[in-house]
Parts: sequence; C-alpha cells; structure tokens
Amino acid sequence: MTLPPDVRVIERGWLSSNNILLFDGDQATLVDSGYVGHAAQTVALVKSAMAGRRLRQVLNTHSHSDHIGGNAALQREFGCGIVIPAGIEEHILNWDENALLLAPAAQRGDRFRHDAVVRPGDTLVMGGLEWRAHAAPGHDMDALVFHCPEARLLISGDALWEDGFGIIFGELLGNPGALAATRRTLDMLAGLRVDTVIPGHGAPFDDVDSAIARAYKRLAAFENDPSRMARNAIKACFVFNLLDLEGLPRTELEAYLGRVPFFRDVGVRQLGMDVPMLAGWLLSELKRAGAIAIEGDAIVPTMAA
Repeated sequence: MTLPPDVRVIERGWLSSNNILLFDGDQATLVDSGYVGHAAQTVALVKSAMAGRRLRQVLNTHSHSDHIGGNAALQREFGCGIVIPAGIEEHILNWDENALLLAPAAQRGDRFRHDAVVRPGDTLVMGGLEWRAHAAPGHDMDALVFHCPEARLLISGDALWEDGFGIIFGELLGNPGALAATRRTLDMLAGLRVDTVIPGHGAPFDDVDSAIARAYKRLAAFENDPSRMARNAIKACFVFNLLDLEGLPRTELEAYLGRVPFFRDVGVRQLGMDVPMLAGWLLSELKRAGAIAIEGDAIVPTMAA
C-alpha cells in the first residue's frame, strides 16, 4: 500500500493514537497528538519526521485523551495552531473534565488553547490534497472524519478501525442514541469512495469493505446484547488505564474500580455487578485473554503502551 507522498503516518500503540503528518511545502499539519503520558515522545517523533519543516497546526478528530493529549506540548514546542471539532469547543474552553471523559474514566489531559474549529462539510487543504470533514458520531458524538475523494483516502479517527471501532461511551454513560449514531456513521462511511483508511489506531489498510462489514457485525452484536458492549468497554478501558499506570497492586484493584465512575457505574447499571464481583470477573477475563499478568502483587499489562 502506498500513501500519497506528502502524507506520513507515525503509527503508535494502544495508549496513543496514530499521528498523521501532511506536508505542504515547508509546513505541516498533524492530525491527532496521542496521550499526555507520551507527549515528550510525540514531540520528538514529530520533530524528526518534519525534517526542518514548520508545524503549522494540529487538527483533532475528536476529544478523547489519546487523541488530544499531546496538543499542549506541541503548542509549547512549535507555537502551532490547534483546530478542533466545533462540537467540542465549549468543553475545551471550559476544560470540562466530565464532558472530555477525563474524570469519569480516570484519564489524564493537559489543558490547551485552540485557535479554530472545523465543522462537518468544511473543506481543508492538507498534504497537497483537498479533504472534506464529515460528522462521525458514535464513539464520540462530536467526532469528525476527513475524506479525500481525489486520493480515495479516509482519516477515520476511532470511527472505523480495521477490526471495529472505539468504545461507544455515550450509550454506557446513560446517554442513549450513540448506538444508533454509530450505525448512521457506518452507513455514511460505506457510501464514501475510499481505497485506503488511516485509522486512529493500527496500520493503514485497504480492504475497506471487509473492515466495514466487520464493524457492522460488531455493532449488531452490541445492539442485540448491550451487556456485551459493556463487558468489552470495561476490559478495554481498564487495560488502557493500566498501561498509563504501568501496573496496579492487586490489593488495590477493588478500591480503584470503586473510585472510577466509569467502571463502578457501568458495572452496576449494565452488568449487575458490585465492585468486588466486578473485580473478580475483570481479573479472570483479562488473565484468560492474556491481556494482563500477575507479577508478585502487581497487575501489569502484557502489551506495550
């Protein structure tokens, strides 16, 4: 698979989103900036990849911590502008840690100042190509994706991965409508002319029809059994947090789950589990899946951040 010459993907891992650099002469735009815990690494990677170019702006697909976490550090280092989806502007202005899911999910962020917003239907020139912003609600109800019809290329954020999509937080946090919005987003994506997808996590891929089919299958499973969606979300979010924490004493697991609203509330509301029951189930499930290991008294992730 060959991307256009002025589009470069810095593939990251689970804790940080991919960083997508688009070059226009001696300037560059970066789409998504990773997690705050990786901010210094992100700055170094971007500086190396730009090879003397100037970072003009950072553009975010959505508001989650693994996509906006490097914004402040990049702004300090390069003096770049930051462009955000219009739907999250109030949350950023007020640094609303509940709306940004930082407080409910016990994740970290670094406050930044944005310079402009982008709305669905807007066009942007990046990497010598014209891109159109499309609303992609579901994982984040204000998320955007960026489509280049000329290159048949899609920057999908967490709306579409090669094997699914991001956690549908809204449905789990008592805001119904996110599941239906996810289906509308998949319908929209299926209607775009796309040969290659650059996702928020994972390598770029070109078997787009198969990826969309898998996403529909996953969504149907969640629609038919919302508890499956809740189980998947708790496991994925806990592993994310464990990567950030770099481990957690086993004796502190129940207390940790009890003070993180996302785990505690979803466990009770969607799964009917109190905190001790949730802790036992979660530990068993993640050990069985090979996602964690027990080293002495510590629960540690088995994957790299």
